[in-house]
Amino acid sequence: MTDVRPPLGGLLTRDPRVVAAGVDVLADALADQAVPVERVDWRPPPPGTEAALAAVLGDPGHADANAEAVRRMTTARPHLVDVRPARDVLGLEKGTFLHAGPPLEWDRASGPMRGALIGAMMLEGLAETPRGAERELERGAAVLEPCHHHGAVGPMAGVVSPSMWMLVVEDAEHGGTACCSLNEGLGKVLRYGAYGPEVIERLTWMGEVLGPALRAAVRRHGPLDLMAVIAQALQMGDELHNRNRAATSLLLRELAPDLAAADEVPRDRAAEVLRFAAGNDHFFLNAGMAAAKACADAARNVPGSSMVVAMSRNGTDFGVQVSGTGDRWFTGPAGVPDGLYLGGYGPDDANPDIGDSAITETAGTGGFALAAAPAIVRFVGGEVPDAVAATQRMYEITLAEHPVLQIPLLSFRGTPAGIDVTRVVRTGILPVIDTGIAGREAGTGQVGAGIVEPPSNVFSAALHALAEIA
Repeated sequence: MTDVRPPLGGLLTRDPRVVAAGVDVLADALADQAVPVERVDWRPPPPGTEAALAAVLGDPGHADANAEAVRRMTTARPHLVDVRPARDVLGLEKGTFLHAGPPLEWDRASGPMRGALIGAMMLEGLAETPRGAERELERGAAVLEPCHHHGAVGPMAGVVSPSMWMLVVEDAEHGGTACCSLNEGLGKVLRYGAYGPEVIERLTWMGEVLGPALRAAVRRHGPLDLMAVIAQALQMGDELHNRNRAATSLLLRELAPDLAAADEVPRDRAAEVLRFAAGNDHFFLNAGMAAAKACADAARNVPGSSMVVAMSRNGTDFGVQVSGTGDRWFTGPAGVPDGLYLGGYGPDDANPDIGDSAITETAGTGGFALAAAPAIVRFVGGEVPDAVAATQRMYEITLAEHPVLQIPLLSFRGTPAGIDVTRVVRTGILPVIDTGIAGREAGTGQVGAGIVEPPSNVFSAALHALAEIA
């Protein structure tokens, strides 16, 4: 019996299935003839990146390296284990300050960064007035170093001084440690560059009351599984960057009994601490940032991996770090977020993007989980379909779906996790970050919230660096 096969595999004897990539002329022509067309948003790699892409993607160990990096990140188990002053846990000495983003000197610092450093100088007793603090900073009296260089992260300006108390998070799976400062609340706060008397008074109270009380509660509770809190909060409407209402409630439910039972915390102080935390929906943000830092750090230093392990902004520069290139920063100009403004503020009042909080997107939450938090669109602008579309785009540039962090609205699909430099460059799709907006002038505070993207050149620069060592 002869096996007779139709010519061209039957292409001419059945209804065509058409996939159109690139320009829409062909797709439009077929659609006009009632031919079903699946459109693919494709574009060629940016000029000058072809050889680098070929070198990185052609490396025999590249796929395995990325698989290992994303495996480490998604299997990390961050636990809140302690609360301690930065001088103790990070070894910060008097006159040394940490800040958000890649390395920065005073002469290039933006308004909110300068404001936060001025406030930190006054908090530490290194200056009595804002002008005096500014003069000291101008003459180089303080040492400035990135939080990321010390296994830490800080929201917005991210300034950490020796007396500030830090949340200490340990990765129970891979053994790493990450830290983040305590959240001050909203409005006129140091992280947005405000440094008035009310700011210094609140920070002093946090050092004398809030930090010690939280330490007592956390130590009495024992290691607190932050990934379990984050996973549950995602299913309760948070995305863990600009919306932390559910996560804050879950954290307080865990710690409140231990705070109340701690003998070293007077009853009136315990009530004061609970009242402060419960009145601040962003209270969990800093714990979530430390958890994300622990997860991302677990994936560092995998040779050949093109996975991003840090995205951060200092108000002047936007920087990324990649697993396969060690501690090297790839930087470009920070952009101004597009969003909603408070009161009479507008885009002209906004500072370029600032903060280490994009570590949440790096680890698969924040803007990458917008579909889990439809209510966030009322805070950053846009509509619910925009939030869903943003998350769906992020699957195009990531290596995995997080096995623990699931989105109900997408039938419990895992959040996009593990940003791949090669996919960002090939597709032209940039990571989406939802963020607060700081006022341009030092001392202003928060002026709004919105959405921002990194400059594309940071990913191209990282790609070329990877190609050099492939």
